[in-house]
Amino acid sequence: MILPFLHRLSTTARGVTLGAPVPSADNKAGEGAFDPVTEIDRVAERVLRGEIEAAFPEDGIEGEEYGLIRGEARRRWLLDPVDGTRALICGLPSWTTLVALVEDGEPTHGFIDSPALDELMTGTPEGALLNGRPVRVSSCTSLAEARLSTTDPYLFAGRESEAFERVRSGVRLARYGLDALAYARLAAGHLDLVVESGLKPHDWAALVPVVRGAGGVVGDWRGGTDFAGGAIVAASTQALFDEAVSLLNG
Repeated sequence: MILPFLHRLSTTARGVTLGAPVPSADNKAGEGAFDPVTEIDRVAERVLRGEIEAAFPEDGIEGEEYGLIRGEARRRWLLDPVDGTRALICGLPSWTTLVALVEDGEPTHGFIDSPALDELMTGTPEGALLNGRPVRVSSCTSLAEARLSTTDPYLFAGRESEAFERVRSGVRLARYGLDALAYARLAAGHLDLVVESGLKPHDWAALVPVVRGAGGVVGDWRGGTDFAGGAIVAASTQALFDEAVSLLNG
């Protein structure tokens, strides 16, 4: 029941985002910072909320642009209508739409949809699918062989920057700027490790069922599963996850 509904939500969001002209952006951040939002972000979230309200009127909904309703509900849908708005306004195809279903605090179902690439990655307890076909993480167990990604190394500061550099300096190669698409690439076996911090629930909730559904490991920088602080490590194997966590903690 949930997987077909995820497909329906993807189609709904693509009706807004796909093929739209490169939009102008407003700045949600304060002076001296830049956190862009476009009308595409807003409209896409409104239509997603409308679909969920109609199908599951008792569920909570939390989105990046319009906040939380029914926060006391056991089930909650988390929405990021455009993850990678910077990529969107630069005409790059790496932006995604993220939707997750969280039950009793645990992300159980979700998708990472890349409309410009026509790639829908879904994650459920039964597995991860890319455009309906099963995917699996790589078998990489060693940092020295790993392909690493993070959205932007300059988003780390202070001790976090030093910790990330310890990991980066030990990998085979690193690539940046993919936002949530990096987790889909990890689930498909093309990347082995993603390290990020400062993520909000709507940023990470959909990533968890996708990575786990593909057989990967996702946790926090301490090696646990407390995502509240937004510090995320996703890895293809437990051994690689443990090695990265060890370096992050110096």
